[in-house]
Amino acid sequence: MGLFSIDGRLVFFNVALSYKRAAKALSERNMSPARAAELDYKPLDGGWGWMVVFGAHISIGFAYSTPKVLSIFFEAIQEDLGAGYSEMAWISSIMLAAMYAGGPVSTVLVNRFGSRPIVILGGLMCGVSMVAASFGSSLLHLYFCIGVIGGCGLSLNLNASLTIISKYFLARRPLANGLAMAGSPVFVCVLAPVNEYLLQKFGWRGSLLILGGLMLNCCVAGALMRPVILPRKPSTCALQKNVEEQPNKCNTRLKGSCMNNAKKFLDWTFFKDRGFIIYLIGNVLFIFGAYAPFVFLSAYAISQGVDEYSAAYLLSITGFVDMFVRPSTGLIANNKWVRPRIQYFFSFAMIFNGTCHLLCPLSKSYGFLVTYAVFFGMSFGMVFALIFECLMDLMGNQRFPSAVGLVTIIECFPILLGPPAGGLLVDIFGEYKYLFLMSGSVIVIAGLFLFLLNIYNYYMLEREKPAEDREQNQKNIENHDHNTSDTEMKAAMEQTEPQAKEKNGAQRDPRPENAETPN
Repeated sequence: MGLFSIDGRLVFFNVALSYKRAAKALSERNMSPARAAELDYKPLDGGWGWMVVFGAHISIGFAYSTPKVLSIFFEAIQEDLGAGYSEMAWISSIMLAAMYAGGPVSTVLVNRFGSRPIVILGGLMCGVSMVAASFGSSLLHLYFCIGVIGGCGLSLNLNASLTIISKYFLARRPLANGLAMAGSPVFVCVLAPVNEYLLQKFGWRGSLLILGGLMLNCCVAGALMRPVILPRKPSTCALQKNVEEQPNKCNTRLKGSCMNNAKKFLDWTFFKDRGFIIYLIGNVLFIFGAYAPFVFLSAYAISQGVDEYSAAYLLSITGFVDMFVRPSTGLIANNKWVRPRIQYFFSFAMIFNGTCHLLCPLSKSYGFLVTYAVFFGMSFGMVFALIFECLMDLMGNQRFPSAVGLVTIIECFPILLGPPAGGLLVDIFGEYKYLFLMSGSVIVIAGLFLFLLNIYNYYMLEREKPAEDREQNQKNIENHDHNTSDTEMKAAMEQTEPQAKEKNGAQRDPRPENAETPN
C-alpha cells in the first residue's frame, strides 16, 4: 500500500472502514448504491421479468456472438475474394464498432418508443444484413451489409435489452444481468459448430443466408419485452403509465432548441464524475484487446496443425465455459460481501483475462489450446457478467441508459482498431503469438489501472464525505436559524396584536372610568 507514501497505513484503514460501512448498509438494503428511492416505483425483481431476461438472453446472445462466430467463414471468404488477415478482420471490427457506436441512438429510440419495437426492428435489420451479404462479391459489400447494417441492428438489440432489465430488477439485478449476458456464450457454443457444418454443406454464401433467417428470432425475443406498467399518478399526465416503454403522448410538439436535443442525446456531465472516467478509461483499454483473440483463435489453431472442426470447437468450449461462469459471477456479485467491492471484483476478472492471453503462445498442442479455451471462457465470462453491472453501480438506474450509450459510442474506436491491429501483426510477422501478447498486455494494464484508481477514488470519496456533511450541516443550521427567527417574529407579532387592540379600544371609548350611566 505504498501508493500514498507514509500515509499508506492510514489510507488503507480509511478505505477498509469505508468498505465496512458500505457493506453494512448494502446488506441491510440488499441492493446496490443505486437506491430504489431513485425510482418512482418498486421494481418487480421477478414475475414477468424472468421472461424479459429470457428475451434479452436471445438478443444479447446474437449481439455478442455473431461477430465472433463469423470468423469461421473468414478463411473461405479470404480464398474466394483474395483478401489478407487484416482486411478480413475489418468485417468483425466494423460490425462491433457499429454496434457500440449506435448506443446513443438506440438509447434515444428506446426512451421514445420503448424496448419492444426497437428489438424487433434490430432483429429485422440483422436478418436482412446477412441475407444481403450472401450475395456479395467484394469486401466493401460485406463491410456495408454485415458491418454497418448488421452492427446497427445488433446495437438496437443490445441497448434495448440492457435498459429494460434495469427497469424490472434492482435487488436481483446482478443475477438478471448475468443470466441475460450468458446469452453470448450460449450462442457462441451453439453457433460455432453449426456455422462450421453449414460452411461444409452450403459454403459461406448459403451459410450467411441461413444465419440471417436464424437472426430473425430476435423479433420473437423483442415481443417478450412487455412494458413496465405503473399506477396512475394525479401529478403526472393521465395517459403516461410506463417507466420507459410508452411513447410520450402528453407532449406531441418538439421541445427546446438543438442544444437541448444534443444534451438529451449525449449527457456530457458524466465526464465530471471521477468514477465514470476511471471506468471508461479501463474499459477502452480492455475493449482494444478483448476481441482479437476471438477473431483469430480458430485460425491460430489451424496454423498449429489442428483440423477445422476441432478449431471451431475451441470457440464452443470457450462459450460453454462462459455460459456457466456468467450467471455464477452474477450470484457471487450479488453477495452482500462482494456487492460493495464489485469494482475490485471487476478488476480481478480483467487481469485474469489478460494473463490467459499472455500464456496462450505457450500452447503448442491441442490439449493446451483446450486448456487455454477453458480459462479464456472463464475470465471473459467474468468480465462481461460485471461490465454493465459496474456501470449501473456507479451511475444508478436513472442515469444508466444515457451512460451506457455514451460508453458504447466511445468504445467503438478501440473495438474498430483492435482486431485489425492484431491482423496487421500477423501479416507483418507471420505469427499469431504477437497478437495474443499485445491483447494480453493491454488487458492486464487495464485491470491494474482500474484496481489502483478505484482505491484512489474510494479514498477521495471518503475524504470528501466529511466536507459534504459539514456543508449539509451548515445548511441545516442556517435553515434552522431562519425558521427560528421566523417563529420568534411571528410570536412577537401575536403578542403585540392584543396590546394594540386594547390600545385602540381605549382610544375609541372617550368616557372616563367613573362616569355614571344616565337612567
